[in-house]
Amino acid sequence: MEFGLLGGVRARVGGDDLDIGHIRQRSVLAALLLEAGQPVSVERLVGRVWGGQPPLRGRETLYGYVSKLRAAGIDIQRRPGGYLLETDRVDLVEFRALAKRARNEPDQRAAWLYDQALNLWRGEALDGLDAPWFAQVREALHAERATVELDRNDVAIRLGDHAALLPALRNAAQDNPLDERLAGQLMLALHLSGRSSEALQHYDAVRRLLADELGTDPGKPLQELYLRFLGQEQPQAQESGKAVPRQLPAPQRWFTGREKEIADLSEPASTVVITAIGGAGGIGKTALALHWAHQHLDDFPDGQLYVNLRGFDPAGDPVAPQTALRGFLEALGVGDPPADLDAQAALYRSLLADKRILVVLDNARDTTQIIPLLPGGAHCTVLVTSRVQLIGLLTAHGARSVALDVLDERESREFLTARLGAERVEAEPDVTGELLALCGGLPLALSIIAARAVTQPDLPLSALTDELKDQRLDALDDLSADLRTVFACSLRVLAPEAKQLFGLLGLTCAPDLSLRAITALTGLPNTRKLLRELEAAHLVQQHRVGRYRMHDLVRLYAAEVAPASADANLRDFIGYFAATAYHGDRLIEPHRPPIPAPDGAATPLADTAAAMDWFDAEYESLLAAQLLATSHRWHDVAWHLAWALTNYHLRRGHAAEDIAVWRAALDAADALQDRFKQVSAHKFLGMALTDVGRYDDGDHHLRQALALVEDDYGKAGAHRAMAWAMERRGNLTGALEHAQAQLERFRVLGIPVRIAEALNDVGYRMARLGDYVRAEEHCLEALALNKELGHVEGEAATSDSLGYIAHHHGRDADAVEHYRHALKLYRQLDNSYEEATVLRHFGDVLAAVGRHPDARDARQRALTLFRAQGRTEDADVVLALLA
Repeated sequence: MEFGLLGGVRARVGGDDLDIGHIRQRSVLAALLLEAGQPVSVERLVGRVWGGQPPLRGRETLYGYVSKLRAAGIDIQRRPGGYLLETDRVDLVEFRALAKRARNEPDQRAAWLYDQALNLWRGEALDGLDAPWFAQVREALHAERATVELDRNDVAIRLGDHAALLPALRNAAQDNPLDERLAGQLMLALHLSGRSSEALQHYDAVRRLLADELGTDPGKPLQELYLRFLGQEQPQAQESGKAVPRQLPAPQRWFTGREKEIADLSEPASTVVITAIGGAGGIGKTALALHWAHQHLDDFPDGQLYVNLRGFDPAGDPVAPQTALRGFLEALGVGDPPADLDAQAALYRSLLADKRILVVLDNARDTTQIIPLLPGGAHCTVLVTSRVQLIGLLTAHGARSVALDVLDERESREFLTARLGAERVEAEPDVTGELLALCGGLPLALSIIAARAVTQPDLPLSALTDELKDQRLDALDDLSADLRTVFACSLRVLAPEAKQLFGLLGLTCAPDLSLRAITALTGLPNTRKLLRELEAAHLVQQHRVGRYRMHDLVRLYAAEVAPASADANLRDFIGYFAATAYHGDRLIEPHRPPIPAPDGAATPLADTAAAMDWFDAEYESLLAAQLLATSHRWHDVAWHLAWALTNYHLRRGHAAEDIAVWRAALDAADALQDRFKQVSAHKFLGMALTDVGRYDDGDHHLRQALALVEDDYGKAGAHRAMAWAMERRGNLTGALEHAQAQLERFRVLGIPVRIAEALNDVGYRMARLGDYVRAEEHCLEALALNKELGHVEGEAATSDSLGYIAHHHGRDADAVEHYRHALKLYRQLDNSYEEATVLRHFGDVLAAVGRHPDARDARQRALTLFRAQGRTEDADVVLALLA
């Protein structure tokens, strides 16, 4: 499937456009495609699609649009962070890839690639989408296109196509009269066509327009082109006899990636700060600064100054501003600089006032160290690298921040290839991928591994990978670089409480954590302030509002320096998840028999929707909390977490994850020798195993549950699980027997909600065996009881059963209404697992009544959900029906 954004939004299969609906539905698709494979939250989608004026039921309307897009065959997935559409078959992605390739190719090949890229545009980007966010994106995309057109013009002029280009350049210059790069291209094309006087006239018109509109002169490149056409020499860079410092260290030979950051730096303000968001040290700040500086040497004809301020040097104290200034003044030819700091700074600013000089201030400790080293001249550029956020420099001196994150997988592979050569990297592709993942995109880690591989050319990369898996930080230690030392230097600027929080975070294993969870870990009211301190030192990253994460290697080091007595903190941390999950589960399934609540401070949750949202947001953290509890042998809370996750897993179709958590819970129950917990673990583990088709394993655990259970309620529940499992295996007679045993026990116990569920279970199995009359009697009784009790989940399940009965009893019109009602309720409950099941049944009925497009739509939506939930057998059945 191919997608288009460079024109009207479209989706195509085999050259044919799919029906993707009206503008708002297309807006949902576009918003997901523009996120490049990242989950987009419901709130963000609503904001982007409707701006500040969403409809009253914006979320429900959005869900409907997503369902319709899925029905069209678009594989939109639901993830904890929101909705996700993973595809690289997008014209915008192809446009950017072609343009990037073109910039690294010889001119002849580049021209062809640029043409291919620009030919992908079918008109105005995101045509017809009217929300404010899309207007902003459209403007940015058109700016991208304009840049590529300018790049293509440069190539065409170098290839001698200036005459053919002139009409297009004239039109473009008329539309964009203040674009100096475009003006330069038009002037050059005119000059090469023998029309130099016209080129000079165009320069004069641009100069006057810039003065009138912006109060400024043309930039240096356009001025130099003008002087060249006049036949004048460019002014000398500096007066004779004046020192021209060239202090830059050599750039890193194997520098790769960082295209966006280099582009950001290529439009420097008077001061630019390079920061590192994704890690502490080792992120590549200095390498980027020097790479950019050497690329732009010609922009600074009066020289380049460099100093390592040693703000985080393990071998000594930071360099004092006086020491740095003295070195700069001597490099500028001052024989005997003054000793006073203010006098030094004043002289330094005077010397640089009218010069074009680049100043690189590397490894700064804080803003105080930097301020005396800032030149006053408007023609100077300053690059500052630091492990801390230099807020004072940003606010008081108008500095810009260029944020560095870890390298992505492609950039990391290019980095390793540059060091080791393509042959060695490609010889073990799977091993290389694992090695890159273990380094986590941290340039220093990649450098250490690459250096070890270079010095041991006969050592296979698999050996380094195995060592890195076994001894992660030890393997990243050599004589010249040591990750532990790099990370330790970042801790030197932290307050004691922030250092303690850093260590505690290392003991957790969740991919990210919410502020509430971290507050539970610390027990401190100033946790947000401490996190800001860790953020400023680039030891944690707030990658989404209110959620924080650490680089894997930073986390390993944090665990090594964690407080020795952290058990109480970790118990509170796990208790927060267990207690909130317990209360969330009670909201999702209020009819579940209550068990004693686990210890912990729970987050208040208002209703079922809030509970599902919390489970979605905290799901990975919940799994990590159970792993942490298991590793500490805190058996009770490990079991409680499995119990509280069960209904969420059922609604989301997370059978594989349910197996893992209930295996851990079964081990915990056995260690506790608690029969109720053992029965529950066997039962739910058996059901999860059955759900993924591991019938024998599932049967073993379900029979264990039935053998161990002692109370009547538990026995009834075990019979219900056995009935469900036997039906999955095709033993309908056995399923009915267990369902009837379940109903009998619940009638004796007199629990109305369980009687209603059991009536439906019995009725459905009777229907599967062809006894439709008695089946309908049971299900109608169940439906009435569910409605009386307000048991929406039970009403939905019974409506599904009645749809099946009506369909097989020859009443397809009734079946359609029952299934529609079941779908409405399951969507209201946000139960995508049962929604998929009903959609499959609904498709059968629609096909039977001749509504084949609607049947295909229902089956396609069911297939998408089955695949997302890992229900391969169900997916195969639906796929066969679709075929």
